[in-house]
Amino acid sequence: MRIAVFGAGGYTGKLVLAELNRRDIDTVLVGRDAGRLAEAASRAGLGTVPSAAIRQAAAEDHTVLAQAFRDCSAVINCAGPFVLSGEAVVRAALAAGCHYVDISGEQHHLDRTFAEFAGPAEQAGLTVVPGTNDDGLPSDLLAHVVAERVAPVRELVIGLDVVSGGAMPSRGTLRSGLENIDSFTTGGLGYEEGRWHADVAVRCTGLTFPGGAGSTPVAKFPLPAIVTVPRHVKARRVEGVANAQLVVSLAGLTPAVLDAVPEGPPADSRRNARWIIVVEATGEDGRHARGVIHGTDMQGTTALIAVESARRLVADGAPAGVLAPSQAYSPADFLRFLGEHGAQWSIDGPGATVRG
Repeated sequence: MRIAVFGAGGYTGKLVLAELNRRDIDTVLVGRDAGRLAEAASRAGLGTVPSAAIRQAAAEDHTVLAQAFRDCSAVINCAGPFVLSGEAVVRAALAAGCHYVDISGEQHHLDRTFAEFAGPAEQAGLTVVPGTNDDGLPSDLLAHVVAERVAPVRELVIGLDVVSGGAMPSRGTLRSGLENIDSFTTGGLGYEEGRWHADVAVRCTGLTFPGGAGSTPVAKFPLPAIVTVPRHVKARRVEGVANAQLVVSLAGLTPAVLDAVPEGPPADSRRNARWIIVVEATGEDGRHARGVIHGTDMQGTTALIAVESARRLVADGAPAGVLAPSQAYSPADFLRFLGEHGAQWSIDGPGATVRG
């Protein structure tokens, strides 16, 4: 198994390299700057890597990029903003015969990936799974198993909260946020009666998050799971929300804020940060189910998820095409994997309570 990391020189790219190294998976580093890639390999604990494992290529040079991926089984794309270059990397991965995952949380990128590459990926016999990060994948998996408790589903609410613990998002994450600032100011896409559109007004105004004191005010938020969940959960309505304070802070993102932050938080700050996802489903018959998953170290969790997602595509296989996480992997099994690596989750509702 050989996995290529595009954008390996970035903050999260280095964490992905370290996770691949921890698992002893053969790795190829791809990016614009060969010197930066070599430095990233050293900082990620790979030591001195063979020159053949460092390949210089830019997203806009399709031929060179496809050649850089040529002998790899899968590509992990860590280079945002994905609305600018994500399609080019997917196209090069398919041309090289590679499965593809990325760490994007950008709704527009996910939506375009499904629209543009479903046919080409299926024809190539390859699998594309965008949005394999600390938010997108856990919320997609959790929504699937929660919805099963009350199917058919009338309404599904997916909520996010982040307790920073002093840790700031990486500069790359903020750069992607700034490029997608319209989504943060409008709340992004919602899903209702069989279609996605931006003018779905959320009905949920408060959610109870673990560790919180009662109901927390929430507001519409462009969660990646809104793009993926309706592809495998039959629901009339799916809406995404987040802690209202988080929504306000991200909607106020400016170039000056981006310039003021470091490349990414140090490891000790990351360990103090918590991500929390709540899913609440209401069935057509009025039954309710609720799921919660939470953990620490958002960037480290993203690296863990991206590597495991790519590894499973290569080792276990999945249907060809562009897939949501719950279509590519067993939701229950991947949730158990996350539980074994520090996340805590539970599902309550009709049937037995399940915890992991």
